[in-house]
Amino acid sequence: MQREIRQGRPFGSCSQEATLGLLRTSDLVRRQLAQVVEPLGITLQQYNVLRILRGAGEAGLPTLEIVERMIEQAPGITRLMDRLEAKKLVRRKRCDADRRQVLCWITPPGLELLGRLDAPMLAADEAILGRLPIRKIETLIRVLDDVRSGIATAPQPTNKGE
Repeated sequence: MQREIRQGRPFGSCSQEATLGLLRTSDLVRRQLAQVVEPLGITLQQYNVLRILRGAGEAGLPTLEIVERMIEQAPGITRLMDRLEAKKLVRRKRCDADRRQVLCWITPPGLELLGRLDAPMLAADEAILGRLPIRKIETLIRVLDDVRSGIATAPQPTNKGE
């Protein structure tokens, strides 16, 4: 990692090197996957929403539940859904029982778009990690699970400008 980013001094700790390696890898993976979806006119966040809604089936999902399930948090879920609705990939309806809640469904064109992306995204996943033996991929999954679990339970760092 130190050579890759041309850092002259050693990292402050192994944790710092690992964190920067994770961020660098995440960026590379994100860019690789974006190259698959963007030619079809959607972003990775939009792709993620469409996959979530496809999984929800006929029942659809409230927007707040979509936010909770997203891989990458989207602060502007309303704008994200506006864009998908403008492309006719999703439909929304205010819930009759609770007017504060908006239910969302994937449309047939959204399903068709995802169908066109299934094989290329699987191929991209294989290109990214397919050269690793399955045991290393399984270890990576466990380590990443542990990292996320640790973040979820750790006290949040603060910077009060001191």
